[in-house]
Parts: sequence; C-alpha cells; structure tokens
Amino acid sequence: MADSLLSYIALAMILFSIGFLGVISRKNIFIVYMSIELMLNAINLIFISLGRYYETMVPQVMAMIIIAIAAAEAAVFLSLIVVLYRRKKSLDSDIFTVLSQKDAHE
Repeated sequence: MADSLLSYIALAMILFSIGFLGVISRKNIFIVYMSIELMLNAINLIFISLGRYYETMVPQVMAMIIIAIAAAEAAVFLSLIVVLYRRKKSLDSDIFTVLSQKDAHE
C-alpha cells in the first residue's frame, strides 16, 4: 500500500510540475487557466490518496471542497476570459492592461 501511495504522490508531483511550467511559460490566458486547473487536480490526487492510505475521510472532504471552489473559480475565470477577449480580440496575457487603474480612466 505504501508503494502505491508513493506512486500516486509521484504522479501528482509530475502533474503539478507540468501545470506550474504551463503557468510560468505560456502567454495564452486560456492555457494558463488550464494549467491552474491541472495543478488543482494534482493537489486533489494527493488528498485522495492520503485519505485512502490513512483510511480517513478528512482529506477526501478537503478534495471535495477544492472541487467546489474550482467550479466557482471556473465560472469567474471563463467569464473574465470572454470579456477580455471581446475587448482586445486576443488571448495573449501581455496585452491585458484592461484591468489596470490607468486604463480605467481613459
């Protein structure tokens, strides 16, 4: 059982690393969003495997809370992507100065 826990944690670390690299290296805001979701799912995998290993429900409840928060975050983030795309006609994260204070007064 301990080697399966280590393999799940290793898989989660690989997924989290891929998500982190996607966040810091990509310019497309939709790819950045998907990388953040991948990182959240890696954390959920760790919580669920720890709950299974220790035979307790607390980490699994935490994973369910993270899933609920990710659903709410998805609604907000995707609506933000739609608004920013309609304003700038691009998903490149470098041109999004729409939310800054200096652009709000122009």
